[in-house]
Amino acid sequence: MTDTDHTQPEPADERDLLVERIIHAPRSAVWAAWTDPATLGQWWVPAPAVCRVVEFELRPGGSFRTEFSEDGVDFVPQITGCVLEVVPEQRLVWTTALTAGWRPAEQPFITAVIDLADHPDGTRYRATALHSGVAQRDEHLELGFHAGWGIVTEQLTALVEQR
Repeated sequence: MTDTDHTQPEPADERDLLVERIIHAPRSAVWAAWTDPATLGQWWVPAPAVCRVVEFELRPGGSFRTEFSEDGVDFVPQITGCVLEVVPEQRLVWTTALTAGWRPAEQPFITAVIDLADHPDGTRYRATALHSGVAQRDEHLELGFHAGWGIVTEQLTALVEQR
C-alpha cells in the first residue's frame, strides 16, 4: 500500500473493519498524537466537530473517555472505555466492552487496535475496529466507519506531518 492508495486492505476477520496508511512522520510523533490527551483532542473527531478527552489513563485497566460537540459548547459522550494494552510507539488497544478498572460496560461496541510500525517513508499506521459479530460490524459501517475513521486518520496525518 502506498500513501496515495486509499483502498483499504481486508481485515483478517470478517467481523472487523480496518484503516491503514503510511504517515510521513516518525512513530514517536504518531504515538504522541494518540497518547497526549491535548493532541488527541485535536484530531479524534471529524472536523468541524470538537473532541474533549475527559480521561485517558495510559495503562492496562485505565479509563479512556472522550466527548464530542458539534457546536463546541454542548458536549455528549463519545467513547467510554478501558485501555487494554500499551506498548509504547507500537500498539495501543482499548475497548468499549469494559470501563475503567475492568468493569463490564453496559453497551459494548468495539475494541480498537492501533498498530504502528516503521516504514521507509515514516510510519505504517493500522487501526482495526474489532466487533463481536457481523451485525455489529455492519452497524458500524452504516454509522459511517470508513468516512469517519478515514477523516480522523487524515486529520491525524495532517497534524503529525506538519510538525
